[in-house]
Amino acid sequence: MKGQKADLVIHNAIIHIMDENETQYEAIAIKDGKILEVGPERQILNKYSSDETIDAEGKEMYPGFTDAHGHLMPYADMKLGANLFGCRTLEELLVRTEKYADKSNRKFIVGHGWDQSMWGGDILPTNEKLNELFPNTPVCLYRVDGHAVLVNQAALDKAKITNKSIIPGGQVTVENRVCTGLLLDNAMDSMSAVIPAYPEKNRINALMEIQEELFQYGITSVHDAGIANKDLPLFKKVAESKELKLNVYGMLRNSAENRTFVEKNGKVNWGNFYISSFKMFADGALGSRGALLKKPYSDAHNHLGIQTTTPEDMNNLAHFCLKHGYQLNTHAIGDSSNAILLNLYEKAYAVNQDHRWRIEHAQVVDPADFELFRKYNVLPSVQPTHAISDMRWVENRLGKDRMQGAYAYQSILKETGIIAIGTDFPFDRLNPFLTIFAATQRKNTDNQPSGGFRLEDGLSLMDCIRGMTIWAAIASFQEKYSGTLEKGKEANLILVERPLNSGRSFRENFSMLTVIKGEIVYRID
Repeated sequence: MKGQKADLVIHNAIIHIMDENETQYEAIAIKDGKILEVGPERQILNKYSSDETIDAEGKEMYPGFTDAHGHLMPYADMKLGANLFGCRTLEELLVRTEKYADKSNRKFIVGHGWDQSMWGGDILPTNEKLNELFPNTPVCLYRVDGHAVLVNQAALDKAKITNKSIIPGGQVTVENRVCTGLLLDNAMDSMSAVIPAYPEKNRINALMEIQEELFQYGITSVHDAGIANKDLPLFKKVAESKELKLNVYGMLRNSAENRTFVEKNGKVNWGNFYISSFKMFADGALGSRGALLKKPYSDAHNHLGIQTTTPEDMNNLAHFCLKHGYQLNTHAIGDSSNAILLNLYEKAYAVNQDHRWRIEHAQVVDPADFELFRKYNVLPSVQPTHAISDMRWVENRLGKDRMQGAYAYQSILKETGIIAIGTDFPFDRLNPFLTIFAATQRKNTDNQPSGGFRLEDGLSLMDCIRGMTIWAAIASFQEKYSGTLEKGKEANLILVERPLNSGRSFRENFSMLTVIKGEIVYRID
């Protein structure tokens, strides 16, 4: 028969439509970037002729994964700086920084990835040794979470930061009237302003490497959580030239420049690059004790954390988003910041019950506030690998009593019925298969802890996949054309090497075939 023409037919697959009924089929026909039909093997092969036909050899097909919280250009810049991930001591950090400085010959050294909790203690570092090694060259070394930075005196001088600097929403750490070189949250902004940008060509090359890495893992879409105004021209360039094949849903950082951009341009669609949301920071991170808590830290008894945005500024941005039809997605880690945001979002609910404003991370939530997610229709956006990365030290920060509301994804899902899932790359690993393992088993790749970390708040396999497909699409207003493999939607799909499951031990996995809008962007023959 073959009376209809398609561009691509894939058959002999186990196709998970990801609809409400968890329907499965064997074959799919695609034309002009859209799904013509999904159905039984014989039906599709008899009905359609195609320019290319692929035998999936019985492998599983899913909608392309969405990473609902990632950072593309920070990852690109990180690739160009000193790699400090996995440093086991301060001395190793210094050696790696020195080697990078010798090799790169840059006049301003930037590195990323240190974590003091891996150094046999949990004391944040100071810059004495960094000053000795680099007396004249500015050095700026970011903690793994991106909410703290260690800088030397030359960098402090460059940014004009002194022991008397007071920065709202941030902290310049001072001991014995001397800056230790440790800056937290908004205090990092003055430093960021003086760091010279890497050449555009290098940044684009790094971005293309990241895109390829994402495709290998079957990620076809990223919600980019906090785009700086200075990076918009680069994104426009690669999107309009079609170098950027990845679907990107952009959240603009809260800045005067980005608000002016929205007033001038409204909602933006540059090819497959979309902007219709803002990213706001309510607090810092738990690892650097910047998350805003209702009661003091258990390991810092006089400290509640840092509120990085004032209530007045929060209200101003909320009104701006409502006026321009923009979504508001807010970083909130501590139970206090989550409570503040849940009540702020009540105003959006009063204007539009389908506002879909999001809380990014929702990492520590007072159980008494769980119901507010449902009451005000707030969407949680979480990163299951954070629970595994933080489990070594989080109870020291919170104390045992507050652990009930920590990384409580299942508890929140019971209230909302939907949860968007990402990784927060490059501040955690972008591997979606590790995300699935962390979400379902609550273990690391060493299979620890044996009984899972607070396993009662783990997610089922299908709910985790929904969080990376249809629920992520809903969380970005894209469910009409993405998120499931149904007729008329964009052909964004993957074939995975191994079946997805919630096994008790982690096994590496990857995409054999990644398709975006009908185009094969990655393939292993």
